[in-house]
Amino acid sequence: YPWVRALLKSRWMPFLPLLFNLFIFTVILMAGLAGGVGAGNYNFGIMIVWILWWVVLMMVLVPVLSRAWCTMCPLPLVGEWLQRLTLVGVRHDKKGNKFIGLKKRWPKALSNMWLMNFLFLGTTFFSAFFTTRPIGTFILLAVIILAAVVLSMVFHKRTFCLYVCPISGFQGLYSNLAMTEVRVKDPAICRDHKTKGCVVGNQCGYGCPWLLLPYKFTRNTYCGMCFECFKTCEYDNMALNLRPPGADLVVDENRRLDEAWKAFIMLGIAVNFFLVMQGPWGWLKDWANAATWKGWLTFISLHAAFTLLVIPAIFFGFAWWAWRAARSPETPLKRTFVNFSYTLVPIGLAAWVAFSIGIILPNGSYLLHILSDPFAWGWDLLGTAHSPWTPIFTGAMPWLQSLTMVVGLLFSLDFGYKLARQTFSQADAAARATIPLAVFLTLCTGGLTWLYIG
Repeated sequence: YPWVRALLKSRWMPFLPLLFNLFIFTVILMAGLAGGVGAGNYNFGIMIVWILWWVVLMMVLVPVLSRAWCTMCPLPLVGEWLQRLTLVGVRHDKKGNKFIGLKKRWPKALSNMWLMNFLFLGTTFFSAFFTTRPIGTFILLAVIILAAVVLSMVFHKRTFCLYVCPISGFQGLYSNLAMTEVRVKDPAICRDHKTKGCVVGNQCGYGCPWLLLPYKFTRNTYCGMCFECFKTCEYDNMALNLRPPGADLVVDENRRLDEAWKAFIMLGIAVNFFLVMQGPWGWLKDWANAATWKGWLTFISLHAAFTLLVIPAIFFGFAWWAWRAARSPETPLKRTFVNFSYTLVPIGLAAWVAFSIGIILPNGSYLLHILSDPFAWGWDLLGTAHSPWTPIFTGAMPWLQSLTMVVGLLFSLDFGYKLARQTFSQADAAARATIPLAVFLTLCTGGLTWLYIG
């Protein structure tokens, strides 16, 4: 579609969405600071970030548009402006794109998801504070923005987004299931082309801010969809494609333990969030809310152990069973474990979608109030400040959550067999290995469904 291509090649894209979100996040920060430790359900920051943004991210942006949130995320905008000293234009001379800062390279040992894994898990230790206290949301966003600015002055381009941002990791993992991708149209053109403007930049745009090679994209995991490669490709050879869901899950390239553990962590956090935020156990809520130091330390210890050790250990047991059932000793057990971990992407995303349904249907009506009175100062900008709390379709909620989990299970089973065929050379070995995997996925789905619908 020519108009889509023209939009993506314009330097005003993604600046205008970034500018809009910068305004929204400025209001969020102001509301968080003004709200202090008051009630979160009547605070603009709490409701926009943890109700609207989170639900849209998990239910629409990631499964449909891949890492589109990274396209419009305003959190690294200040740091990127300090690097480039321009928001829309391109600073370029005979030596290439011009940047301010130390432009250091990120340590090779940390060039993976491990740091993001632990940072994201660490933020969930304080989830009760961040998601219910306006000042908690302010502190979290302020720390992320400050970290992005500092790292932008030390390291090159979007190093913060690629290796540090706690939001980036799970978007990267789940974007493998997305229905859109950025890829080259004709690999032969890139193979014969020497200057590679998409990598080094030119007068039309910057070399890939995510420090990647756009002409080699095979998975969505690390592409931030900034569309600089559209602007800099001399042959107009980049494309934004629609595709069947999950195409990247069967790309047998660079599968690693850090990505496997991201899948375990996201699944564990989904269980933890439901238990704390939507479960009936008051004592667990008290632990998470740090009613006592002992309770809170118990909460984070159990949460970390369950997420980092228990889930991976159980999965390893089923992977070992699958490996033994395949009777294919030439295939390493580690390869079986890592490859099969990607079956948790569909079921993990389904768990988060089901969790999001349990957030938006009972609580979405609060949005009408905060849009009219964002700072809880008694305003009524849109005439909706006095709208009552009105849960909607809560009777259908268990059915929607169950259906979501079943769909996730079907995708996981389908990709489980495909991954087994990649892992084991013989079709009968793959079929035998799929049975233990299917048992695990079915039990996992049953357990999560039982949690959601009781």
